[in-house]
Amino acid sequence: MLSVNADAQMRAITIVSGTYGQNCGAPRGNLTRELARHCNRRETCNYAMPSLHKAGLMMACPSDFQAEWRCDHADFHSAALAPGAKSGDTLVLGCTESRGAGK
Repeated sequence: MLSVNADAQMRAITIVSGTYGQNCGAPRGNLTRELARHCNRRETCNYAMPSLHKAGLMMACPSDFQAEWRCDHADFHSAALAPGAKSGDTLVLGCTESRGAGK
């Protein structure tokens, strides 16, 4: 059985930056390595926020989470979880090129 997106181009995620709590003064890129370990070289990636105590990132204010990535080192994308993102909230990154209805 063929997939509906059989003609879609397979492209890989390359993380540029991952930041938790920049709106609260945390340094940009403080989760880049973690996010890259989890998502690089994948076509799509569901990244669930890690336990912030484990990551050493407990914040006093409701913090945002931002991810920036490229698809095959070309197209630039970004996505974010609003301030208040907590352990278990999920951000979906992708490089799947849609070629079907609705595009």
